[in-house]
Amino acid sequence: MNVKDLQHCIYPATDLVILAGGQARRMNGINKLLQKFDDEIQLIKIHHQLKNNVSQVWVNSHRDDSIYQKIIPSLHCYQDDENGFLGPLMGMKSAWSYVQSDYVLFVPCDVTYIPLHVVAKLHQALAKNPISEVAYVVINQTALYPFCLLKRSSLPTLLDQLGQKQRSLKQCFKYLHAQVACFKNNALFFHSINSLDELQQYQQLKFLH
Repeated sequence: MNVKDLQHCIYPATDLVILAGGQARRMNGINKLLQKFDDEIQLIKIHHQLKNNVSQVWVNSHRDDSIYQKIIPSLHCYQDDENGFLGPLMGMKSAWSYVQSDYVLFVPCDVTYIPLHVVAKLHQALAKNPISEVAYVVINQTALYPFCLLKRSSLPTLLDQLGQKQRSLKQCFKYLHAQVACFKNNALFFHSINSLDELQQYQQLKFLH
């Protein structure tokens, strides 16, 4: 499918969930979704790049809901079904109690690059196998498991994995017959930002580039 076809690709109604439910321990607890990695804070950057490709935008977070909604009044928020910072798999499982769409695009709050036509390409990848229930993004041959498109029918598997205290997205996605959507960006230094040191390096490299 070429770029022109992707621009006119029709896919099922899809909600966006920004995953921001972690503790950000390596960032000294600061809220990554409200930080500026580039010229805009992450919340505005992610919303701006994807809002026209989805039905509704949600934030999965345990704090700062009022700040998010003051910045973007149309935003919806929800917390994990269980306390304890149990990782992105819990955030994904919890989404199905709130979203109306049968498809959700999950995007980690610390992502640095959102590929063009990512929603259409993930739907295209998912459609390749009728039994597949998830498709995730691969950038420069690196898998970004939390950056994925998930079907509502995946919920029993998510529940089963969490019930076994298994929180690995990589392992869970094997049971969901995962597909991949591959992208390249030769100017990309960090796929996501996980520490203050990485943020400093990322900003220095962008300036030098």
